[in-house]
Amino acid sequence: MTRTLPGTRALRTFEAAARHLNFTRAADEVGLTPAAVSYQIKEIEDQLGIVLFARTSRSIQLTPAGAVLLEATTEALGTLQRAAGRARRIAARESNQLRLSLGARLATHWLLPRLPRFRAACPGQELTLDVTDQVRDFDADDIDVAIRFGPGKYPETRSHRLFDAVVAPVCSPALLANGPPLREPRDLFQHTLCYVDCTVNDIVWPNWRMWMNAAGITEFDDSRCVGFADSSHVVQAILDGNAVGLVELAMIAGDRAQGRLVKLFDIELTPAPGYAYHLVYPTSSADDPRVAAFRQWILEEIARA
Repeated sequence: MTRTLPGTRALRTFEAAARHLNFTRAADEVGLTPAAVSYQIKEIEDQLGIVLFARTSRSIQLTPAGAVLLEATTEALGTLQRAAGRARRIAARESNQLRLSLGARLATHWLLPRLPRFRAACPGQELTLDVTDQVRDFDADDIDVAIRFGPGKYPETRSHRLFDAVVAPVCSPALLANGPPLREPRDLFQHTLCYVDCTVNDIVWPNWRMWMNAAGITEFDDSRCVGFADSSHVVQAILDGNAVGLVELAMIAGDRAQGRLVKLFDIELTPAPGYAYHLVYPTSSADDPRVAAFRQWILEEIARA
């Protein structure tokens, strides 16, 4: 007798329940109630004639049969998701849409000010943004190209080095003119110092203790430094004239060109040797006209800068 296989929605529910081993957390993920998750699992068990979970009053565990189905379900759903992503990219070629994944700092401070030049250089091409610091899967997440901070080596992709992440102290012209003097690194002790408090790819982003060490100052007390999770808050504190901040120079090129921000001293830090911002896309998309146009524009933009 041929048994009817569960549909993709039911399999997604099973996969979430098996991964969490908790119907409530699975329900939150798939947008159902815990009772509905339990009902769908029971339906799958009845359809296949097997028991997927060993249930007790306090927990659930996969049965050996459930473990076999989970492995196949995970593989099947992943294959479908990647295929759907490729299909959407094929359809997007006809509509001239390009989906770009990049981090929030890069989107806000680097790309957005340059979008008018992109639209002028590539008329008719529509650029949509996936703003995240997570490394996206091109197929599963429906991404055409990405700008990633890292070593630039990713399986089955091509990458082009764009620019390094160079971090240095910056202040406003008003603070430089009216605040305590800033002639040497130790003068920074008299100012409020802010920085981006985060890790990227398990790398601690440059902070004031690191910068002071590079300046040869070992007795620095960083307890009064102000750390922000987002670089936009650091930049705003600097623009308000209240602080000196450690920021990526590439992200404030426009502000420096307009005289709104001033770099201090010649000591610069990079997060890690060999790490930089790279344009990355699947090897299979190298001849995609949309990718080629964006690649040409951004490399010319980097050379121009």
